[in-house]
Amino acid sequence: MPLPVLTSHLVGHPTPCYYYDVSLLDATLKEVHKHGIDKGYHVHFALKANHEPYILKKIQEAGLGADCVSGGEIQQALDNGFSPDQIAFAGVGKSDQEITLGLKSDIFCFNVESLQELNVINEIAKKRQTKAPVALRLNPNIPVKTHMYITTGLNDNKFGISDEELHLVIKALPNLSYIEFLGIHFHIGSQINHLEPFIELAKKANKYVEQIETAGFTVKVLNMGGGYGVNYKEPDKEPIPNFKAFFNVFDTHLNRRTNQEIHFELGRSIIAQAGSLLSKVLFIKERSKKTFAIIDAGMTELIRPALYQATHQIDRINTAKINSNIQKKYDVVGPICESSDTFAQNYSLPVLQRGDLLAIRSAGAYGQVMKSQYNLRPDFPVIYSDDLVNNQI
Repeated sequence: MPLPVLTSHLVGHPTPCYYYDVSLLDATLKEVHKHGIDKGYHVHFALKANHEPYILKKIQEAGLGADCVSGGEIQQALDNGFSPDQIAFAGVGKSDQEITLGLKSDIFCFNVESLQELNVINEIAKKRQTKAPVALRLNPNIPVKTHMYITTGLNDNKFGISDEELHLVIKALPNLSYIEFLGIHFHIGSQINHLEPFIELAKKANKYVEQIETAGFTVKVLNMGGGYGVNYKEPDKEPIPNFKAFFNVFDTHLNRRTNQEIHFELGRSIIAQAGSLLSKVLFIKERSKKTFAIIDAGMTELIRPALYQATHQIDRINTAKINSNIQKKYDVVGPICESSDTFAQNYSLPVLQRGDLLAIRSAGAYGQVMKSQYNLRPDFPVIYSDDLVNNQI
């Protein structure tokens, strides 16, 4: 349901709240299926992007697996219908309890980040008298044009096994009796909007596969990770990322072996554009050099602008208001006691007044999952377009 149509349905509804366009999610999943899964690729949804049960069930029903980075996410995936053999467990700091949960649940794969972690998993698996299926997360040292906090494939990052350590890992593998080697895994960053880093990754992956095969191992699983970005500045111009172009990179540049499984971990690109944070204007504060629009949503509901200096399109969606054609620049800020609680500065919007309803767009990924109760903020409701269609709110 288009956002402007929401206004009449939300009269009296509490804000802030998250709204999800289920029809857009469905259309996005169809594109992932068409250009990825239908080609024989395995696609896992990254629960760190969004772990809402309704969202997860839709994604699981569409045939995707789960990419988890904690024991809590493993359990959430299991509780929402994902088969254990669809669950990959990544993360640089897996606890013994989380490793045990993965083994007990018989998940598909552990993406291992160091020789020490590999040894620990081997010991825990030995105690359970079972084998742990693993892929080695390698650090290919590929620079990407994204925020430094979400760059994960450089030598200076904490993630993955370096080229120097890889030789030690390969040497140790034959002596780890409770490890089942499946293949290799990569993840070079997040919110990557250009294809060149993925082309470089595919080419480097070919070399790593050759190196590992030369050492006598079969790379059954090649997990290329995720990181594909979305258009935050103009979400209506590109509501669904160009998955055809993304998967074509790997069609073209990967030297895929016979019977080799190619896996991906997509999160943001699947759910970001389907979600919006809705908020009402509480006050307009005029200053000599700027005007503040103080809204009832804050960094506790969407931390990306404060944490990453991220840009989100902001729309006033009660378009029937007067002065809709007159624009004014605002600093759109929240109620939290931090100056960083700012969604946009010098942002042009129709003239605002108390009670106006705003939509902060492209908030479906790394929005609701990163909420906090700082300032003892209350929890907030979630609305799905299906509920509006069925008049359930």
